[in-house]
Amino acid sequence: MQPLQDIVVIDGHMQTMYMAVYADKLLLLDGGCLCDVDLIMQTIRDMGRPISQLKTVVVTHMHPDHAGGAIELKKRTECTIASAVKPKQWYGGVAGRVMYGVDVGLAYWMSNRQNKPLKNLLFPRTLHPDVALSEGDAVPHFADWQILETAGHTDRDLSVYHADTKQIYTADLLIKLRHKYVSPFPIYLPDTYRASLKKVRDLQPEQVMMAHGGKQAVAREVFDDLIARSPKYPLNAYETIKHKLTWRFRGKQKVADAI
Repeated sequence: MQPLQDIVVIDGHMQTMYMAVYADKLLLLDGGCLCDVDLIMQTIRDMGRPISQLKTVVVTHMHPDHAGGAIELKKRTECTIASAVKPKQWYGGVAGRVMYGVDVGLAYWMSNRQNKPLKNLLFPRTLHPDVALSEGDAVPHFADWQILETAGHTDRDLSVYHADTKQIYTADLLIKLRHKYVSPFPIYLPDTYRASLKKVRDLQPEQVMMAHGGKQAVAREVFDDLIARSPKYPLNAYETIKHKLTWRFRGKQKVADAI
């Protein structure tokens, strides 16, 4: 088996991507935004590699900055797309269409907050990976990378662990903002999210590769703090709006009762 030579960091439109480099093949950890595809292709060319060496793209979950470029990358390179598979598409059905609009809207909002230029963040709502991944599976073409199921942010989040070097790509499991580690938004499955944090913590990785926050040595205490501070109930756009409306209604009702 070929040894891992390097991990190239690619600063995408609104997130960080990581490309594992081997003698004659490349592994991309998440497909970035649709507008990142040209950057990924140019990065491979700048390495002096043919684009055909991109063998596998792991999609950790179905958000614009992680799945957005995957299908276009497959069209251009014929790479294998590997991801978790659930009975339903993440953006399936009427509710899924609404959620897709919310997620794309949030992506544009975050991009604007980061003072990024306006670019196309739309992407296909459905993903049919070539290879379905689950806990303990090896990444296709890269047997030294192991899949961990780390759901919570969505119902299908994956992390990718390289045991030989004790490095792990955790996508959005945790985020570093300036000097502070925080949990992602949304969190659909809070109990599962805490279990996922504990799973990664107990691996004791030497380096954690985050989509938002870069590559860091994350102390056990950081995981413990995130576990302690993580929400006990679902935290998403729907629940947030419902909570605010309920709070306002109760406030008005108290005023009415006092009159």
